[in-house]
Amino acid sequence: MSALNTATSPVAVKRGSVTWRLVKVEFTLYVREKVAPIWGVGCPLIVLIILGSIPALREPPEAGGALTIFDMYVPVLILFNLAILALTALPNTLAGYRENGVLRRMRTTPIGPARLLTAQLVANLVIALVAMILFLAVAGLGFGVDLPRNLIGFAVAWLLAASALLSIGLLVTAVVPGRNSASAIGTVLFFPMMFFAGLWVPITLMPPVLRTISHYTPLGAGMQAFQDAYLGGFPSALPLLILAAYAAGCAVVAVRWFRWE
Repeated sequence: MSALNTATSPVAVKRGSVTWRLVKVEFTLYVREKVAPIWGVGCPLIVLIILGSIPALREPPEAGGALTIFDMYVPVLILFNLAILALTALPNTLAGYRENGVLRRMRTTPIGPARLLTAQLVANLVIALVAMILFLAVAGLGFGVDLPRNLIGFAVAWLLAASALLSIGLLVTAVVPGRNSASAIGTVLFFPMMFFAGLWVPITLMPPVLRTISHYTPLGAGMQAFQDAYLGGFPSALPLLILAAYAAGCAVVAVRWFRWE
């Protein structure tokens, strides 16, 4: 048994090191090309600062109200960041690789779709994590917004929401032929998802039918889980299960349907 472990461990280490090198390369390219930092981080952060600078949005809607309108928009903008990364930055990057023949050349290597998509997922998760911490810091230090009362519940909800959104982005990336198709599909998905996250109309003010639909969308489920954490409770099981189902299902389909060219 020890001989078998000795023989197989170098292979496992080599595979792990290849994935890690891919993650570092993809992260470096994302930062160098500035697509994810500018659109995925900079754009939502500017919106956050603009909204926080409007005094009326930082006043409770009713006398003695616990949350201001701006307080309720902070988690929406965190989801906004995830949606831009997942539906704009990620698909355009990999679709560009396919369009320029990079993936065709990578097909001759032992990397495989699962390892390539994992590297994209991890690189974007790192950028999204930095953005989330930055948003909470700016909202708290700059505009007095409290942190979620249940930080563990918020962290779990954020991780599942990020995984779900990025897995959807990987699924789009797996099948589109080039950047134009990636942009079109990403745009078609982005605006309805943000609507159901409450970007334009708060979920609580939606008609019952739209509110129900919202709860079963990835961003609507994410918003529901965030609100539970902000109010001090651990997110309820249903939105977490919905997010986990999106994450696992889309990731598996993305690996299975992945096209090199």
